[in-house]
Amino acid sequence: MIVGSVLGNLKVSPQNSIREVIRVIDNGALQIALVVNSEDVLLGVITDGDIRRALLGGLSLESPAKLAMNLHPVVTLQSTCRIDILRLMESHKIQQIPVVDSANKIIGLHIWSAAHKIIRSNFFVVMAGGLGTRLMPYTKNCPKPMLSVQGKPILERIILRAKDQGFENFLISVNYLSHVIQDYFEDGSRFGVNISYIEEKHRLGTIGALSLCRLILKTQFIVTNGDVLTDINYSDLLDFHIKNELLGTMAVRPYEIQNPYGVVNIDGHRLVGFEEKPIYRSYINTGIYALSPEVLEYLPEGEHCDAPTLFSRISELNQQKTSVYVMEEEWTDIGRPEDFHAANKPPKNL
Repeated sequence: MIVGSVLGNLKVSPQNSIREVIRVIDNGALQIALVVNSEDVLLGVITDGDIRRALLGGLSLESPAKLAMNLHPVVTLQSTCRIDILRLMESHKIQQIPVVDSANKIIGLHIWSAAHKIIRSNFFVVMAGGLGTRLMPYTKNCPKPMLSVQGKPILERIILRAKDQGFENFLISVNYLSHVIQDYFEDGSRFGVNISYIEEKHRLGTIGALSLCRLILKTQFIVTNGDVLTDINYSDLLDFHIKNELLGTMAVRPYEIQNPYGVVNIDGHRLVGFEEKPIYRSYINTGIYALSPEVLEYLPEGEHCDAPTLFSRISELNQQKTSVYVMEEEWTDIGRPEDFHAANKPPKNL
């Protein structure tokens, strides 16, 4: 059970902004913030999922935490045995349960330990066949997913993170300099996973290679670009996709651009107001998806296709079967030399 200073670092007040809550969740690394009053009475909890729902519902990063929190979280008393706690976690599909006393004051937090990690049979697909043209000359003799970031290939980092979240079966789509990837990972046994390869005879876009996997992908699966580094919980993404009975779920991330100038709002020649350096908010495609095997029907075998095209095809016939999964976790697309250099900068505290 988490207690003491670690527990204290997870506490926020109902007046804290959602932005501040995200910082607490990131720093705590337990995917939860505990909303308490001045007497440590638990008012609610906020998880990554609560934040996603709040943002999709129209709240901003500056909205107060009380508008995003779950007012009725599952809690337990200190006397509850571990077996009952695990059963609660399994039945409610949650990974944290606050511990409270008889006055509902927070005294601890149970977390789903690594010893109880769920092993997933679902495939984890990595698209690693691109040329990496924008990263030349680094990619002249090295496929982009094999570029080293902080001493380890991008692709290895992706695989090991997914493995930590319970994924064991990997499909890697290869084309450009495919032997470099296959010689390094082989069948995956050296990394404690199972790896198979999709051979693209010609480049099929960011997602077209899935058309070659009809006999393999029989259940829901994760797809990621091979040049994306992120702290996203792939398992949570897949659970969201399955729970909502979707065909395609796209992980998206908020992106903000601040106008450096004061904006003047006008109506014809009439001045109607001012906005001081407004922030424009949108969502970007992160190159990470959860898909169901039925989507393969929308992919003619061997045809070039990018992910936005696939989602458009699905939405035209099954608009209610596609969705987005809003992520606030760290995310880096190693697509340009400046991204590559930034990813290899030593941490500031070193």
